Amino acid sequence: MANRYKNAFYYSSNTDQILTYTCPTDARAIIQNIQVTNHAGSNPDFEVFITDASDSNEIHELGHTVLSSKTTENLAKGPVVLEEGDALLCQTSVANTASVVVSILETDRNQQ
Repeated sequence: MANRYKNAFYYSSNTDQILTYTCPTDARAIIQNIQVTNHAGSNPDFEVFITDASDSNEIHELGHTVLSSKTTENLAKGPVVLEEGDALLCQTSVANTASVVVSILETDRNQQ
């Protein structure tokens, strides 16, 4: 098994739910940090969701916050495990206000 440390990035170019990261089909992923920064003057709502690939892509809310201007928050209050095919989505209520860095540890299931 191999461990890979990765980052995934999101920028709020619109107010849609945006696919930010998908766990590979041969791995598990541990999300260690979801750091969201409001770099604008408004106070948008920010939400993070997970789709569960084993449950017909059911969507679950992981966290939400109202971001004050020029602030940064971590929405992963502890490790979050994603299974094969699960995905992380981000959404903000105001376009062009938030950026996100997601810190991920992937562990593949392939034997070397």
